[in-house]
Amino acid sequence: MTTASDSRKIPKWILLVSALFAIMEIMVSVMLLFSPESVLETVDLSAKGVEYIIYMWAARQFALGVIFGFSTIKKSVPMLTVSYIFFFVMFVGDFLIGISQNENSLIISAVIMCAVSATMIYFLNRRK
Repeated sequence: MTTASDSRKIPKWILLVSALFAIMEIMVSVMLLFSPESVLETVDLSAKGVEYIIYMWAARQFALGVIFGFSTIKKSVPMLTVSYIFFFVMFVGDFLIGISQNENSLIISAVIMCAVSATMIYFLNRRK
């Protein structure tokens, strides 16, 4: 059953940004699996349990990439909205981690990505 929100045309720029996020998330996942030292410069990769955490993080990034990719291919406003809500919540968490770790670069990137996510949610759901 098609709802009114499903039948709305999604602007091409939103689909392009969403596809780029999908590719980016999958690339991060692959880098975490095959070259974690390139992503985690300050982490002792030989410490007990770190490999497990890296695999969990890679799985999260891969899942997010697949979700973004699928919702972009389907061109579904509700699916893309849920994807960006998840993205927003994830970066709020990164923001809080950045504050607790006093990591300015994480704080700044999280604020930017929260703004991008909120903007995408707004443009996906605004009424014409």
